[in-house]
Amino acid sequence: MEEYSKEAIKKFLEYQHQLFGEALARTVGEARVVLTEHMAVELNTLEEVKDYLQENGMDIIGMSDEEIASSSEVFSLPSGRYLVVAG
Repeated sequence: MEEYSKEAIKKFLEYQHQLFGEALARTVGEARVVLTEHMAVELNTLEEVKDYLQENGMDIIGMSDEEIASSSEVFSLPSGRYLVVAG
């Protein structure tokens, strides 16, 4: 199982509804399972996020950095890193 930082899990538990419209996980263990099943990744910069999204078929041409950072798949973490979750 993929390892995720505590801050990524906490952010996902709090904001998972932005992507799924409902809570899929209620505990840290459930969150780890959901993140793994949805091939979530933690990335260090917005540039890495853009590269990742493009490599995985998302059309981000013409989107501003702010639009990308606030898309439902992207969770901005307090440390400045990003959690990206495939929906």
